[in-house]
Amino acid sequence: MQVFTYSGARFSPYGDEQRPGDSAALPDDGDWLAPRATGPLAARVSLPGSKSLTNRELVLSALADGPSLLRRPLHSRDSMLMIEALRSLGVQIEQVAGDGAYGPDLRITPPAELSGSTSIDCGLAGTVMRFLPPVAALALGPVAFDGDEAARRRPMRTTIDSLRALGVDVNDDGRGTLPFSLWGAGAVRGGEIAIDASASSQFVSGLLLAAPRFTEGLVLRHTGERLPSMPHIEMTVAALADRGVTVESPEPGVWVVPSAPIRAREVAIEPDLSNAAPFLVAAVVAGGTVAVEGWPTSTTQVGADLETLLPRFGATVRREGDALIVDGGAGLLGGARVPGVDLDLSTGGELAPALVALAALASSPSTITGIGHLRGHETDRLAALAAEITGLGGACTELDEGLALEPRPLHGGPWRAHEDHRMATAGAIIGLAVDGVRVDDIGSTAKTLPQFPELWHGMLDQGADPA
Repeated sequence: MQVFTYSGARFSPYGDEQRPGDSAALPDDGDWLAPRATGPLAARVSLPGSKSLTNRELVLSALADGPSLLRRPLHSRDSMLMIEALRSLGVQIEQVAGDGAYGPDLRITPPAELSGSTSIDCGLAGTVMRFLPPVAALALGPVAFDGDEAARRRPMRTTIDSLRALGVDVNDDGRGTLPFSLWGAGAVRGGEIAIDASASSQFVSGLLLAAPRFTEGLVLRHTGERLPSMPHIEMTVAALADRGVTVESPEPGVWVVPSAPIRAREVAIEPDLSNAAPFLVAAVVAGGTVAVEGWPTSTTQVGADLETLLPRFGATVRREGDALIVDGGAGLLGGARVPGVDLDLSTGGELAPALVALAALASSPSTITGIGHLRGHETDRLAALAAEITGLGGACTELDEGLALEPRPLHGGPWRAHEDHRMATAGAIIGLAVDGVRVDDIGSTAKTLPQFPELWHGMLDQGADPA
């Protein structure tokens, strides 16, 4: 079983935690020398399930009217934090044999009544810290929330204020962040509330997921000037619809959720298309082709945008069977010019680190906007990307809502992951073209893709493209 370092602890793809000092796939200092591509690729990659879908379906299964089965779910730090949080509220979650390559299926049996008197470790998982408080409000008794040190810097005031507006007793000592606690009364009346979800679409999704269990349902109104990552809200609405709950949106920024049963069901989790980004980008850098298997014909995942975004960088994209194939031609390393781009990623900000890394290798300037909300993610991703690219000799400047990049030769050196899985994989992308890039915490990828180092080396080991 492959084991990777994550923020000082050992984490396996199947959720087993080990103490620091146990055997691991990384050196003691955690540094990982990003492998250099030596020729065009001819790789096929199969990825674990979507984190966004897995954690939404775990929550809905915990609130459903009977047992549900999740087929090919993600097994990662984020999903294990969600599983343990739901178990602490009285939900039964069992591993059962399945046909997935990355771990067992999950059978979820909701309790007759959610139980409080517990504490929940959110780790650094935004889906846990924003989806679980409305669920915990339906339990009976106190529930305390906390997480990693970096999680205490992530904005939570919208969740806290929305619970208070729903009549839930919440104590955060005025911080608006973790840690905080609430007192579940066993029911939430619901009704109509207004929130500002400008910092994260997860504030909306967290309320929508629990709202069918509110006595009067929910009318939710967003009052802010922007709402990032709308596809994630659409994913939540679609997941509810598949379980018999129809969410209406009579006007932009307003959602009406009825009080209704959440239907138990069997769900096949799609591969994580956002985690496909570094692998598909690799074809543009190294040349040749990378195919990601199991690519859905239609999906609510924002990673689907890669099909139209990567051609902006000179790639050719095609489908063959159930695979999406990106062909980088000769690739950057084969002498092809990678053009700079002007992109608005307001609907798919989680793709930004991989695309910014690619833009840092481009032959002309790039401007990537619509991603100001990434300052409130696992780290301030705008500041982190600008600092790490600049540290390798590049030119990357922060804008109010994005980043501007100018072409400059890059050199090797340390690349800090900032406890952020997508920062770690961005360093791996640059390391394909630049000797000596050392990622300080590749184990941070265990958050959503524990197998990343193994899959990355496997992609590079699959041989040259015969074309």
